[in-house]
Amino acid sequence: MKRFSHPIAGGVLLASLLVPVTSAAADPEPRPRRTPPVREFGNGPERNSAASPGRELAAQLKARGAGAHYGHARTEGYPRQTKLPEPPVNPDDKSIKLGLTPYHAIAPKLNALQKASDRVSVEVIGRTHQGRDMYLVTVTAPESRAEAARQERMREKIENEPAKAARDPQIKRSYKAPLFVNGNIHGNEWEGTDAALRVIERLATAKDAATAELLGSTRLYFNVTANPDGRVDGVRANAAGFDLNRDFVTASQPETRAMRQVMIDTQPLVMIDLHGYVNGTLIEPTTPPHGQNYEYDLFIRNTYANGLNMEAAIKALGYTPDEDGVQPPQIPFRDWDEGWDDWPPIFTPQYAPFHGAVASSTVEIPLRVNNADYTDLPVAELRRRSKINTAVAEAAIGATASFVAQRRTALIADQIEVFRRGAAGERQRPAPSGWVPGFGPEDVYTTRFPRAYVIPAGTRQRSAAAAARLVDHLIANDVRVTRAARGFTLGGTAYPAGSYIVDMHQPKRGLANVMLEAGGDITDKVDAMYDISGWSHALLWGATVTPVATGDLRGVPVREVKTAAPTGYVAPTGDLALRLDDAKDVTALNALLDAGVKATWAADGTAVVPASARAAARTVADRYGVRFERAAAKGTAPLRKPRVAAAASSDDAFALQEMGFDVTAVDTAALNAGFDWSGVDVLYVSSGLNHAQLNERARTALGAFLARGGVVGRGSTGASFNSAAGLLTATPVAGRADANGVVAVSNGGGAVTSRAPGASFVYSPRWFTGLGPEVAVEQRYAAQGPLISGHWRPDADGTGGQNAAAGQAAVIRGVDERGAAVVLFGTEPLFRDHPKGMFAQVARSLYWSAVTAGQRRPTG
Repeated sequence: MKRFSHPIAGGVLLASLLVPVTSAAADPEPRPRRTPPVREFGNGPERNSAASPGRELAAQLKARGAGAHYGHARTEGYPRQTKLPEPPVNPDDKSIKLGLTPYHAIAPKLNALQKASDRVSVEVIGRTHQGRDMYLVTVTAPESRAEAARQERMREKIENEPAKAARDPQIKRSYKAPLFVNGNIHGNEWEGTDAALRVIERLATAKDAATAELLGSTRLYFNVTANPDGRVDGVRANAAGFDLNRDFVTASQPETRAMRQVMIDTQPLVMIDLHGYVNGTLIEPTTPPHGQNYEYDLFIRNTYANGLNMEAAIKALGYTPDEDGVQPPQIPFRDWDEGWDDWPPIFTPQYAPFHGAVASSTVEIPLRVNNADYTDLPVAELRRRSKINTAVAEAAIGATASFVAQRRTALIADQIEVFRRGAAGERQRPAPSGWVPGFGPEDVYTTRFPRAYVIPAGTRQRSAAAAARLVDHLIANDVRVTRAARGFTLGGTAYPAGSYIVDMHQPKRGLANVMLEAGGDITDKVDAMYDISGWSHALLWGATVTPVATGDLRGVPVREVKTAAPTGYVAPTGDLALRLDDAKDVTALNALLDAGVKATWAADGTAVVPASARAAARTVADRYGVRFERAAAKGTAPLRKPRVAAAASSDDAFALQEMGFDVTAVDTAALNAGFDWSGVDVLYVSSGLNHAQLNERARTALGAFLARGGVVGRGSTGASFNSAAGLLTATPVAGRADANGVVAVSNGGGAVTSRAPGASFVYSPRWFTGLGPEVAVEQRYAAQGPLISGHWRPDADGTGGQNAAAGQAAVIRGVDERGAAVVLFGTEPLFRDHPKGMFAQVARSLYWSAVTAGQRRPTG
């Protein structure tokens, strides 16, 4: 029997929650390094086989007649109580088997707590892919409207006037420290939700002085379940198949956009993200490499201190390996060499610092209850494990609340300092060796911020629609963007009026830079990376973005931008040419084709729209911000929207549908069951289709399709299908499996990559050799050192590195002897819905395959 009490139990004073804070500087032990354990969840190369959230949610709630709201009246007092709609009981909710709280029971519980306590407020912050409500619970002492308005003014001053805020005694004395707890972002890592509910209930009802003191000086924000769809279904991803904890710099999913807005609005000093399962409990901070855009000296000091604090609280529970199967907690920064880094800003705790969190941690609770264990273990064992996991997560929350309460003044000062450095344009301050125990040269990662980024207007802009999308995305992330009222010169270069400027003297410069910089090649710094190593909105989103190292912005007349300017245009006379350079161009074309417009395909990958459809073109130009220029020539072939059968990863399918394609999901089993190919023009292959496993009937039907249809393949599955089906003559060569990042490419100017950007994205890169006479090369890796940013080492035998890929074919196309029009990608043009400037390459491949299929020679 367990001899240790719960950290938050009925009748126990909140003093038990406020465990002593451990100082990182007080830890005398050097940092021993251990090899990290193998992680069982999918982060590797085999991946899953910007609108304003406030406006988005308001429209959703209005449509269903709900009164819940979020993102409005930040000065409204507390409690801000909402009668939540209560979902019907779902006996199939996967939480039930574990003895945990099913989704349908959360709203009734929160409604009851709001009724019982004026400390608890609940708001709906978003709706999931399947339409379930997401709940933000705020626990704090009651505030009048005037008091809430005063808190909001202080919050704004901290961000917008940090130098003044640093001298403001009222902020030091009375600003309520925000703490953000995020639970259950991975749907089958359940217990963070139940731990949060226990803490909320305890704080709502406790009568002791410690609770009153905590809630008088703190606001605790709980995103009770960040992934309701995954929680119900017992899966890691959301219902669209996305790992939400990889989505923050892209924000493709409504759940991510809701979390992003909470962080912008609450500006947390500290956040923790509750996950599972690593035994012993894993508590960040992380190993190198560290994100180079953080004010890391402030971040590591606070995050390590809270990590030690959480470790002490979890140890105090008394669980042991022998009695409970629970190993002691581990802190990667202290205990590992590498392999659990905070380099990419795709994870919640790595994104939160850009909004002011000066301590931010993932916590991986210990005992596995998902996947095969969920299916195979007895219910009693699963519930025993879940009970321990809930207690561990609860202890982590309690220790973090203690940390915030006891270090409130210092944490506020550090958040102010983050914003002050950004607004002043100061250089980063690298932490010296020994800054916290174990901190050494291997932990120092910094960058040099440019004076500004310019997103030029006019003919210097690659795609006006892409530029507008990027500007809106920056603004949605709370990055400040201005627009020049007239032409100007900066850094020796002249830019036209209407150009956008991202002044890097701003509080959230780290977030601006992490999106707009090219990134860094960290190949030589570490061997193991946890996830992606390179990304760049400037290089991958299809817009032209120019970094300006130095210059004086004082003479540039600008105005602040709330939303990007309209970019749609339709030539007043003649037939119209729509260049398919961007995903928005593709979406607009598919909308026209759906409306019955008779467009044609030109050899350079342009769609020609007849003058008779000018009114329809104006409609889509206004809706999607695309440009219809006057056509210089007629198209060469009638064009219709390709009907696509997709054996695809979730993100590939999502991006295809996002561009307006009609997609029918297929896999090996579907083809073996007798798939009807009559309604298909192109087969897209990136996951789930094994040609060797097709039965005779399926192969015969597929063969008949290939005599008239097209194929677009990506990655190892696409390349393997091409070889097995005997399509293009090409030998695929695999690079190192975990290599990934932004690469420089040269484009061949054909129908697929004409006018494509000079950069692409790779993960487990591939290239093609031994090309037959029917094959044309659309894109090659750059001839020298193709990696711009990321991590790409050779394999142990010296093969598979970026030098081996240099100059090799990355994208090829051709028509095989049967007439199948095939395009193969060795790059990752749709990866996690992120590299939006690459999307059009896939769309053009689909159109080209559809109009070319049946021919026996490569064409333009």
